[in-house]
Amino acid sequence: MSMLWIAVIAASLASFVQKWLGYQVPSEVLERPRVARVTRLLPIALLGALIAVQTATDGTAIVADARLAAVGVAAVLLVLRAPFLVVVIGAAAAAAALRALGWG
Repeated sequence: MSMLWIAVIAASLASFVQKWLGYQVPSEVLERPRVARVTRLLPIALLGALIAVQTATDGTAIVADARLAAVGVAAVLLVLRAPFLVVVIGAAAAAAALRALGWG
């Protein structure tokens, strides 16, 4: 078995154990105000960081390309309360147009 598969299996097991341990936390702990606030805001912060990393970096470099413009278009459409499908298609069309023009 290659080292890659050993790493994949180990990561899968670690993920499973971590999730299982999360279910073992007593509800009194999760209902504390500070813990409740953190657990409510943590997914938002993680999603924001993921979006920033995926749209503004290429390896170790910070870049501004069609992905960043597409996220900008999506943000504008979300502010305008466009349906989700319109947001996705608008962002994809913006990225495709900019890439066709050679930017990105």
